Amino acid sequence: MTQFFQIHAENPQPRLANQAVNIIHQGGVIVYPTDSGYALGCQLGDKSALNKIKSLRRLDERHHMTLICRDLSELANYAKVDNAAFRLLKNHTPGSYTFILRATAEVPRRLQHPKKKTIGLRVPDNKIALAILEALGEPLMSTTLILPGKTDIMTDPYDIRLELEGRVDLIVDGGYCGNVATSMIDLTDGTPVVLREGQGDTTDFV
Repeated sequence: MTQFFQIHAENPQPRLANQAVNIIHQGGVIVYPTDSGYALGCQLGDKSALNKIKSLRRLDERHHMTLICRDLSELANYAKVDNAAFRLLKNHTPGSYTFILRATAEVPRRLQHPKKKTIGLRVPDNKIALAILEALGEPLMSTTLILPGKTDIMTDPYDIRLELEGRVDLIVDGGYCGNVATSMIDLTDGTPVVLREGQGDTTDFV
């Protein structure tokens, strides 16, 4: 059975955020809102939950999950960040950006790019997501909620419920939260490279 929580978008209820974390700790897969649409998430390092997400989205082994972090200091635990990259990150987090950075040893190998040893990380500008991350105390393994055969991010929690009832453990209803993917910025070689134009303004990276 899939649980369905309605969490206030501006003042997330701590009780519900803690309940969401309990579900994550028990190996659950959750649907939660971000600043660029709804996403699927699970506990960092939970291989079974990760495989469940990959099955739901029909993702192959080449698809790499993003680590969703609560703040810049947490992000720096999982990525190698030089001074120039740190300044850019500081000016654009939280926000609708996914940054590609070289992974530290804290990142499980199966989540890294097999050759480049990189990982996608981001800090979302969404109070519900940040409340869950704060209660969790570590990043979420995550990927955008785009179902097989579709190109658009799912935006309506009730449509999500119809599609995924019984297939995920929790759906968090945080209202409408956008349907444009993050901008993706590669910072691995010091010079920013815009890999994808999305919701976040990329002017500072060009």
